[in-house]
Amino acid sequence: MPLVSMKQLLDLAEREDRAVGAFSVGNMEMVYGAVEAAESMDTPIILQIAEKRLSCSPFALMAPMMISAAKHSKVDIAVHLDHGITLPMVREALNYGFTSVMLDASLRPFEENVAMTKQVVALAKEFGATVEAELGVVGGNEGNGDHRSLCTEPDDAERFAAETGIDALAVAIGNAHGHYPALPALRFDVLEEINSRLSIPLVLHGGTGITPEMFRKAIHRGVRKINIATANFDALAAAAKEYCSGVSEADYFILTKQMRGGIYENVRYYISIFNNR
Repeated sequence: MPLVSMKQLLDLAEREDRAVGAFSVGNMEMVYGAVEAAESMDTPIILQIAEKRLSCSPFALMAPMMISAAKHSKVDIAVHLDHGITLPMVREALNYGFTSVMLDASLRPFEENVAMTKQVVALAKEFGATVEAELGVVGGNEGNGDHRSLCTEPDDAERFAAETGIDALAVAIGNAHGHYPALPALRFDVLEEINSRLSIPLVLHGGTGITPEMFRKAIHRGVRKINIATANFDALAAAAKEYCSGVSEADYFILTKQMRGGIYENVRYYISIFNNR
């Protein structure tokens, strides 16, 4: 199947009242396992990587691998730059062939966020790529340092979408990156209000630790892309630990298979929820 735009996948999810899983990857095993899972479920996914993660997973290695994996997949896959920090990184992702980009200016003043996002929209248009932006502040640590959640204001969301021309908006409704110390109290009332005012798909970041019931409530209120990062990294680490702790001498080839298997099972689990069937 071809490498596709994220907008294409989100539009399909809208028609089918489900969400597309956007799975963060950091090495070959994660890419391989995620694609295998998507193929086994006959469900399109998004492969993504955040700019902050590139110190551990160099872009010059990850980007071509992600693009190649999508092009050789049996299901449609979009490849997304998550939480880009700088415009040059956004341009680099587009030059590699990423079909979707995000520059996260959510911590900046509203007008500055609008101005920077408009630059990204103009640039992405040259490549036919999808643009995601964030308004409000999703808590935790992903790209711009530790910060607390700050809910997206529906009035601001409506104005932001109109002024920027983005394709998808990540909203803050009490969600956070990383591990939740306790089950979050998501503001579904805010999500519902935003969805009633916007005609574009909504995105939920900080998916790790949210219950299946909460995911489904979000999907029914316009969320069409859900990010899974922490759970993916945890799954790979847990699979490696389980294997290595059970043998006296680890075998590299078995280890890579086990890590891939950990990602495979994790991605399948979330796809089964997001498909909303």
